[in-house]
Amino acid sequence: MSIAEQIENWISAEVQRAGVNGVVLGLSGGIDSAVASGLCARALGPERVLGVIMPAHSLPQDARDAVLTAETWGIEHRTVDLSGVVDALAAVLPDGTQLARANIKPRLRMITLYYMANTLGRAVVGTGNRSELMVGYFTKFGDSGVDLLPLAGVYKHQVYDIAREIGVPQPIIDRQPSAGLWEGQTDEEEMGVSYADLDSILAAFAAGETPEAAPDVVQKVERMVRGSEHKRRLPPMFSLDESS
Repeated sequence: MSIAEQIENWISAEVQRAGVNGVVLGLSGGIDSAVASGLCARALGPERVLGVIMPAHSLPQDARDAVLTAETWGIEHRTVDLSGVVDALAAVLPDGTQLARANIKPRLRMITLYYMANTLGRAVVGTGNRSELMVGYFTKFGDSGVDLLPLAGVYKHQVYDIAREIGVPQPIIDRQPSAGLWEGQTDEEEMGVSYADLDSILAAFAAGETPEAAPDVVQKVERMVRGSEHKRRLPPMFSLDESS
């Protein structure tokens, strides 16, 4: 059984266990959302999958690729333009860093997806993969605010393998990975490490082996994993029983 088929079986079982009618997920135009939505459509049937396109001063090509994704799988898609909401919220907030401002977008998208999911009686599916989750390359309570993470067990290079297997359109496969946080932003440039190096280092960590990469890159990835641990846990909760 291929990895794609294993994930599809998992999606089907989790949706049945949750007792929901289907799933909702964001379509960014990138490879992760293309693969996640395709696996959901194959697992549940396209009629039980809703893709939501949520531009927020985004590049027009992002929306075009998102529509291409939806049409490829035959799933329903809706567009909710959050540009005005982002502007309105930014206008009442004090000055902040570029990253703080950029993180407004994924958190508003999380709100939008849960609005749709609550309305339709569905679960929210996230598109984060193992590589990004392990180093914290996601927005806490933003794109990580989901019910299911079907790609959490596969590295980025495996996402590409699955994309080719299930028929993700080539233009989406060829896109440079970007979270679309600001104009010109790319994942690899922001992280400061290539996905090829990241995957090989993380796989070596998981196997208890010494990574075959430059020592400074290995140390950088180690710092990213340690520094993002809080993002992979529920908030610590004080307990009177434990403190007594």
